[in-house]
Amino acid sequence: MRWSNVRLIFWREFRDQLRDRRTLFTIAVLPLVLYPLLAISVFQMAQFRQEHPSRVWVIGADKLPAQPILLDGDRFRSGLVDDASRELINVGASPPDWAPLGRQQLKRLVENEIQRGNVDAVLFFPRDFTRQLENLHRQMAGTLPPPAATLPDALRLSEPTLFLNTTNDKSRLAAQRSRQVLQSWREEIVRAALRSQQIPETATRPFQVAQIDLAGAQRRQLAFWSRLLPFVVMIWALTGAFYPAIDLCAGEKERGTLETLLTSPADRREIVCGKLLTVTAFSTATAVLNLCSLVLTGILFFRQMNFVEGAQTFRLGVPPPIALAWLLVILLPISALFSALSLGIAAFARSTKEGQYYLMPLLLICLPLMIFPMLPACELDAGTSLIPVSGILLLLRTLIDGDYLVAARYCLPVLGVTGLGCWLSIRWAVHQFNRESVLFRESERVGLRIGLQHWWRIRQDTPGVAGALCCGLLLLFVRFIAGSRTTMPTTWNEFMTTQTIVQVGLLALPAILLARLLGRRVGRSLLLLWPGFKPLLAGGLLALFFHPLGMELTQWVHALYPLSDAVGQQLRQLEGVMGPASLGSLLLTMAALPAICEELAFRGLIFSGLRRSGSAGFTILTSSLFFGVIHGVLQQSLSAFLVGIVIGGLAWKTWSILPGMLFHFTYNGLTLLLSLQLPLYLAHLPLLRLAFAESHGAPRYHPLLVVTATLVCVAIGLWFRGTKAVRPDRLATGSGDTATVASGSLRVTPVA
Repeated sequence: MRWSNVRLIFWREFRDQLRDRRTLFTIAVLPLVLYPLLAISVFQMAQFRQEHPSRVWVIGADKLPAQPILLDGDRFRSGLVDDASRELINVGASPPDWAPLGRQQLKRLVENEIQRGNVDAVLFFPRDFTRQLENLHRQMAGTLPPPAATLPDALRLSEPTLFLNTTNDKSRLAAQRSRQVLQSWREEIVRAALRSQQIPETATRPFQVAQIDLAGAQRRQLAFWSRLLPFVVMIWALTGAFYPAIDLCAGEKERGTLETLLTSPADRREIVCGKLLTVTAFSTATAVLNLCSLVLTGILFFRQMNFVEGAQTFRLGVPPPIALAWLLVILLPISALFSALSLGIAAFARSTKEGQYYLMPLLLICLPLMIFPMLPACELDAGTSLIPVSGILLLLRTLIDGDYLVAARYCLPVLGVTGLGCWLSIRWAVHQFNRESVLFRESERVGLRIGLQHWWRIRQDTPGVAGALCCGLLLLFVRFIAGSRTTMPTTWNEFMTTQTIVQVGLLALPAILLARLLGRRVGRSLLLLWPGFKPLLAGGLLALFFHPLGMELTQWVHALYPLSDAVGQQLRQLEGVMGPASLGSLLLTMAALPAICEELAFRGLIFSGLRRSGSAGFTILTSSLFFGVIHGVLQQSLSAFLVGIVIGGLAWKTWSILPGMLFHFTYNGLTLLLSLQLPLYLAHLPLLRLAFAESHGAPRYHPLLVVTATLVCVAIGLWFRGTKAVRPDRLATGSGDTATVASGSLRVTPVA
């Protein structure tokens, strides 16, 4: 790659972007004026904000005790709340015919009055409230009951009732103000009763907890900005990268200048790198200008604003210089990551309008990763440091907070994941530019009926990439809906029924129907091809020797992301349900059924469609991603994703799901034996301790066995790599449906 060509392309694209007024407005003008305009709008709207008085009707006011007084005319008595709050509550009397009514009758009447706007809340005192209160005082004046005794039911006070409508803001506010008054009045009643018995008032509250905040105002201000600033920078780095990328790719397609660039002496990598540097420059500039606008707004407006956090109030002030410095340091890899993603997506778009539609899916993917670090209990650790986007946000927050020891400990994993994401995104962008079908495809306007007829005529033996992705999303959606409506089974028969319905009804049957709908040949759409005995046997042996490594990877996943208490309890309940089951029914339900149904869906239908992209990595990783997500629990999903990569490699080399089915069955069966059957024999058979050991009450493979099995897996993988898989559509047809190729190759025979 010649950097002189990259530099020429960069300056060409950079100058073109500077001539675009829309880009300049989005990159430069909007960030500079956005936050000052927002602050001015907030201050202007604050001038129109006013407290609205609440209208409260009191039923039974004439029967209230004389002391302490609750009402004073059309207001609550002064001293119960501050004067400002007291003036905001207008107390009125209900209609006279409401007094003898019960609660249920009052409920309907009050609801109608609140809906009409005549009143905001109604406070109801029972007729015998004052009498019961006086009886209670007389009881206290006599012989007090022992501490463990309770008052007779006759001396229990009837509770006052506050009627409100929580969907009405005014009603909810009136109820909140009334509760404050009633709480103060109740405390006065208690104090009066204690004074009558010559008991200190502090008896009800013998002590109070003193709270000392060790973080000063500056530290609290820093904590606030450490959560807000990284999120703002991420959002604007993504926005600043997307629109220039659309103009540099889809925009040039519309203007007809992309062909001229592609015919130049620069190769595709140089073109991508030049455009990537341009997009990264504008993404960085957008984020920097947003930071400048935030600082300017902080100097002019934020110093006058207070932020309330719990019981503490502090001024926001200006973003600290140390926070801005760390943001500028981390900004470059963030911008490079988003720029490469935006460039690859923009290259796929056929027009500027279509490219803008792709911003929403990209935001939907990135936004949860940006919001996750803002959760209160989220901290930088070994697990969160490996999450793309979230890890670098947490690293930024840790650096801004000044916890440099934790930041140094997890800096390399965070930067490694971010760098890997940048590298993969750049490679994907280069791959997009190397595909003529992507760069020069044209927009077409076709009616729905004609389009469906055309698609039905030209559909091939297997689904396409788009069809496979849609099928994967459909299966996930159906599985999620069904999972949300099912309950935890309490018996083994219920579990078997649920498992059969999920596997057959929600995975296998839809996969077969979709294969018939989207492809011409169901057998090839589901990869139901005979690979030969050697690959089939190798798939089973690979599962046998991969299982120790897979269990270690599972332990590593659980160490990074521990199970929550709720999930752990559900898994223990599930183990209790499986306890009475026989080994045969366990293997059939937990090993054989998932091996058949899940492989038909993920390594059959979805894999065959994704394979038409021609990329082994994209096909294997995407199908494994769907396979992992379908398991629901995060830890199981990560483990299934890793196992799915191995099964996907088998399907790629053999053009068949049969080795993958055998691998899946063997792997699940060994997991069941290891977790349920092995602990029963480990204490009685000393020879088993040579291969297994107990860790936290569960059996675990010996490290030497794990290393040996891993080496055998590598050998089997090298054997598969040395074989040459032959596509079914290229097989000779001289001997029926079976064709044998040269020595060292795989034999593929259609099964269906």
